[in-house]
Amino acid sequence: MRPLRSYLKKMRGGGRCPPRPPFSKILVSWLGAFVGILVIAILSQQQHLDSGHLLLTASFGASAVLLYGAPMANFSQPRNLVFGNVISAFIGITLYKLIPDMLVLATALAVSLSVAAMHITRTLHPPGGATSLIAVTGSSQFAEMGYGFVVFPVLAGVLILLAIALLVNNLSGNPQRHYPVYW
Repeated sequence: MRPLRSYLKKMRGGGRCPPRPPFSKILVSWLGAFVGILVIAILSQQQHLDSGHLLLTASFGASAVLLYGAPMANFSQPRNLVFGNVISAFIGITLYKLIPDMLVLATALAVSLSVAAMHITRTLHPPGGATSLIAVTGSSQFAEMGYGFVVFPVLAGVLILLAIALLVNNLSGNPQRHYPVYW
């Protein structure tokens, strides 16, 4: 009983919720997320009309939160954004091709192998887990693209988000807000 009580005690927390960020930080975060996703959505709409392929994936929303809401975090740095998503997309497509009839196993392997690969390459980016999952379970359109999914929409989309992050995150006059911390 004592080990269980000790274990459950860890879940109480005890720290305080951090204060709300200043309005200027909220505004810059909003602007980056808005412009980043807007540009991808506009290009996605245009590209979809031309080729039937979508540029927008759900994991870009999570990447936007990191890039514009927490640009100083390790998860948000360019190498993590780009390689975390690209590696994960490659793993997801590979598993979709190898075991398409074992979706439950493919989903678990896609995310877990992506996490391991991102750790090994020092490119941990949480939305990468979603990217690998989308490659396995997403629309049939993504699956039909095969490894093209890795380049378009994943690589193209993250490069757009990165370009916007470089522009917006460096608009602030605050010397503590700059992007990137490292490449």
